[in-house]
Amino acid sequence: MLTFIISMAVVAVGAIISYGTSRRFVRDRLRFVDGAHKPSIPVIAGIAAALVAIPVVNLVSWLPLVHLGLGAAITMGASVGMGVSAGSRDVRLGRYELHS
Repeated sequence: MLTFIISMAVVAVGAIISYGTSRRFVRDRLRFVDGAHKPSIPVIAGIAAALVAIPVVNLVSWLPLVHLGLGAAITMGASVGMGVSAGSRDVRLGRYELHS
C-alpha cells in the first residue's frame, strides 16, 4: 500500500511539472513560431515525451519503494501534450505573460 501511494505521488508530481513546463515553454518561447501551433503538434510532443520517459521510468523503478510502469510514461506524455495544447491556446487567445 505504501509503495502504491509513493508511486502515485511520483507520477502526479511528474505530470504536474511536465504540464506546466510545456505550457510555459510554448507560451513564452514558441509564441511566434507558426509551426508550433498546428493541431497535430500536441500529439507529436506527447508521443515524443512518452518515448523519452520510458527509459527514465525503467531507471526509477530500480529504487526501493517506487514501482513505476509504462503507465507513468504514458501519463507524462499525455500531460506534455495537454500542456502544449494549452500553451498554444493561450497564445491564440492572447493570455500570456512575459517572463524574464
